[in-house]
Amino acid sequence: MSMYSIGVRTTNLTITQGSSELRTGAAKRPKVLELSIVQATGTAQSLGFGRPGAIGVTPGGTSAPQPDDPADPASTCTHALSWATSPTAPTVYHRRWNSAATIGVGIVWTFPRGMEIPVSSSVVIFNITTALASDICWALDE
Repeated sequence: MSMYSIGVRTTNLTITQGSSELRTGAAKRPKVLELSIVQATGTAQSLGFGRPGAIGVTPGGTSAPQPDDPADPASTCTHALSWATSPTAPTVYHRRWNSAATIGVGIVWTFPRGMEIPVSSSVVIFNITTALASDICWALDE
């Protein structure tokens, strides 16, 4: 399998909506190995990570994770920052984070065996309470 990475700054700051969604294609089941969040504003926030009840509809602000080895093929995943309809909240969060009101505060979540994402599905960082612009970095095994 190949390794991929993507770093983004969130733009959807609406409470009870997604802020970052990693979407799979119809052929592969990639694994999230690491996920980091560093906030860009000095206000506390609460975020959750997990599989949404429903993936986002009509994603916007999309980009593709980049291969860590330039000889590897293009990623089959896409990343979205906005939607016509946001992904819904996960029924059960895999991780939650409540930040301090400090610019630059952050967290790194690791998944030693990888958190697998089913085909034609997604995982989401969800704005539980007040949401802020944050830099989010994903590391994947695809």
